[in-house]
Amino acid sequence: MPIALFALTVGAFAICTSEFVIVGMLLNISHDMSISVASAGMLVTAYALGVVIGAPLLTPLMVRFKRKNALVMLMLLYVAGNFACAVATSYQYLLLARVIAALAHASFFGLGAVVATQLVSKEKQASAIAAMFLGATLANVFGTPLGTLMGEHFGWRSTFIGCSALGVLGMLAMMVFVPDIKNAKPQHLASEFRVLLQPQALKAMLITIIGFGGIFTALTYIGPLLTQVTGFPESAVSWLLLVFGVGMVLGNPLGGRLTDFNLRLGILVTLAIVLTVLVALGLFAGFKAITAMLVFLFGAAMFSAITPLQVQAMHATQNAPVLGSSFNIAAFNLGNAGGAWLGGYMLEQGVKVAQLPLVAAAVTTVGLLFAYFARAGVATKNTGEAH
Repeated sequence: MPIALFALTVGAFAICTSEFVIVGMLLNISHDMSISVASAGMLVTAYALGVVIGAPLLTPLMVRFKRKNALVMLMLLYVAGNFACAVATSYQYLLLARVIAALAHASFFGLGAVVATQLVSKEKQASAIAAMFLGATLANVFGTPLGTLMGEHFGWRSTFIGCSALGVLGMLAMMVFVPDIKNAKPQHLASEFRVLLQPQALKAMLITIIGFGGIFTALTYIGPLLTQVTGFPESAVSWLLLVFGVGMVLGNPLGGRLTDFNLRLGILVTLAIVLTVLVALGLFAGFKAITAMLVFLFGAAMFSAITPLQVQAMHATQNAPVLGSSFNIAAFNLGNAGGAWLGGYMLEQGVKVAQLPLVAAAVTTVGLLFAYFARAGVATKNTGEAH
């Protein structure tokens, strides 16, 4: 793989570290700013909101610039947002700063995925996207734990300073290693948005929302599942999440290779694996050894599904690939938020934590069936032959 891909990976690592690390610092922030943990939790929601807003707000502007310059500008926005978090003097200011930092997320991953495909030959495009998304995987394995540790020892503001430093590193790497890539001829903005309203584009993004919604219905409450149902001590949860992260690292290239071979097969197989793992979690969460293995497989299944879903959206929006790619990143976040809401709602209705993986499996089943019957620009032989 070309070194420019690793520059994109560094940027992805920085952005996703900032996204996930907040979870480990909620208690510190709530104490320091004298707010409730629930209020601190809104910082997670604020970031997701920023991702969804950033797709339609920034992406149409970014496609007008040279792609390398656009990536650098997005990283600069990310750096500014995280520095603003570090110096926030109030809870409201911190909320706003989180939204600013998140604005670059969808556009960076959307544009970065398109650039990644232009750096390699056609038969390796899905693997190139997987290589860029490896940064998100590594953020879970290394970035989030190290950022949380930094926050515990030096204060939560130091973590955001560290995230800004990572952003600067990613920005410099892209300035040095990413070549000037010729943009496609710009279309009228209204024409590009019309591409997103075409049936195949809407189908692709709906599959992303439902498929990932099922994952986060269970994943959001994995901590209570491991402690209350499986019986692991709270001290073991961080180690099990590390196991989950290792699974993500191994699942990431699997999804890329499956998609390079056959996009439709990649979508169906990875969602079927997600479904199988969720059902197994629902049935065997009371057994520690089995659950530990399933946590690993859950991470692998989750990240193996990302690449085929992203490539499908890019195929379905070929006349506006950057916009389509960015909106699909927002679709992932809508799925995350919707799944988390569904899990919480079901708990409020009396569903037990042990049953959430089965609820999640039901959602994923809908996504899998929809993916099977709704061919959203999916190739039958390889990713280069789309319908």
